Amino acid sequence: MTEKHYPGIPDRVKAVICDSIVIIIFMFTATYLFSKFDDIPDNARIIAFVFIFGLYDPIFTSLFGGTIGHFMLGIRVKKEKNSEKNILFPFALIRFIVKVALGWISLLTVSSNEKRKAIHDHIVGSIVVYSNPETDNK
Repeated sequence: MTEKHYPGIPDRVKAVICDSIVIIIFMFTATYLFSKFDDIPDNARIIAFVFIFGLYDPIFTSLFGGTIGHFMLGIRVKKEKNSEKNILFPFALIRFIVKVALGWISLLTVSSNEKRKAIHDHIVGSIVVYSNPETDNK
């Protein structure tokens, strides 16, 4: 059996940067679409931007096992007890809230344990893994 390697800080930071670009593109697209209509209520704009910023990560993580940034880097977020399964939406939401609240502090804990789990991973029982065996040996 080969030893499993987990993504470290560089791959996780790259995924966050990619996701930041994706969110900016979504925001610009929403702004552009709203500008094409007259009398869009402010509440609709607020809901759209909260949805884009606040739910992008949890929805993608729970449905697809990762965000667009994760996919681009070949990493996935899975249940620690069964790395074949995605985490459920409530756990993905809690994971995202803790990740945003703690910021870099949570990410810096990745190097302190064998499975490279951040604080937000410990809290919800998730693990970040490479999506295919070829990238597993980075």
